[in-house]
Amino acid sequence: MQTITLGPSGTYSHRAATAVSEDVAFTESVTDIVASVADGSYERGVIPIENSIEGSVTESLDALATGDVAVVREIITPIRHALLAQGESFETVASHAQALAQCRGYLDEHYPAVELEAVASTARGVQRAIEDPAVAAIAHPDNVTEDLTRLAEDIQDQDSNATRFVVIGPEAARSEAGGKTSVVIYPNSDYPGLLLKLLEPFAERDINLSRLESRPSGERLGDYVFHVDFQAGLYEERTQAALEEIEALASEGWVRRLGSYDTEHVVS
Repeated sequence: MQTITLGPSGTYSHRAATAVSEDVAFTESVTDIVASVADGSYERGVIPIENSIEGSVTESLDALATGDVAVVREIITPIRHALLAQGESFETVASHAQALAQCRGYLDEHYPAVELEAVASTARGVQRAIEDPAVAAIAHPDNVTEDLTRLAEDIQDQDSNATRFVVIGPEAARSEAGGKTSVVIYPNSDYPGLLLKLLEPFAERDINLSRLESRPSGERLGDYVFHVDFQAGLYEERTQAALEEIEALASEGWVRRLGSYDTEHVVS
């Protein structure tokens, strides 16, 4: 099975993708991953959705709202950051913006004067450090090479740091079986109490929401798309009844059922 994820080799996304298949290809855009799965170029894609420190990955949410794909699996992996450099003296720390933010406290305490450089991935930061002795990288400890020294490990601000990835497939791979479900709701309307009405069908059927997030629809200012994760499968009658009510409320817009899936914890 061919899987595409954020690269280059050595990213946290790559580590998560190895739990899906050994045949992994890379791109540097979540939007490209979703498009490549939707058009059949790849059987599966792995994208980051949420980090326990920095919150949601907005590019992933926006891509899922527009791409013709299904969520078929969820992978949660702990995130361990290390500081890698050619030597102890450097002027810049390069890494993905999320990794830099997740290590903000450590950097402020130990390297308050260094410049922070956001790059496409943690692996790109490693490449920068290999190419330039004035640059250090933040990445997984296993990214150390013969050119780099591991100056510090576990520099993330919270020991509980973890990232949630979802595995996506074509729409035909969507399953109604699983303990968790993701949907995207676009009401295409706005009035007092709308959000309450969208949530009531879940509460009335004792369906627990594990995440609710709004993103701009792009249609007009103040118009939103709602991403909802809940702990029930699409196969359940209570889920079907709740979504039927929500679809009626969103009749001017749409409801995208991304699918039901189970969660897997992977230690990388």
